[in-house]
Amino acid sequence: MESPYKGKTGFRRIWNALLYSFDGFAAALRHEGAFRQEVVLALILIPLALQLPVGGDAKSVMIASVLLVLIVELLNSGIEAVTDRVSLEDHALAKRAKDLGSAAVMLSLINVPIVWLLVMFG
Repeated sequence: MESPYKGKTGFRRIWNALLYSFDGFAAALRHEGAFRQEVVLALILIPLALQLPVGGDAKSVMIASVLLVLIVELLNSGIEAVTDRVSLEDHALAKRAKDLGSAAVMLSLINVPIVWLLVMFG
């Protein structure tokens, strides 16, 4: 069954997408402890990046590395929610999907200090 909202166009489609995005942020903040922790990290690191004595390109890469963590965490949370919606029973494919999402989050987290160190000292 196709979504009844797929047929929307123009401003209405953009408005609906914006509202769904806000709903997604609210759900992540309400239900995902890791996302809340990563938001705190972003609230510290993004202003710090803006204050550091580096060029605009370097600041943008540093901020992008932090935002990437939030993006990957949101995608991982979506994968976990859909997996749990399909079935809560243990299944090798469900575990694989969740583990792959977790690995993506880990890589995005590892990326932050690498980028920051390269910008500051590289």
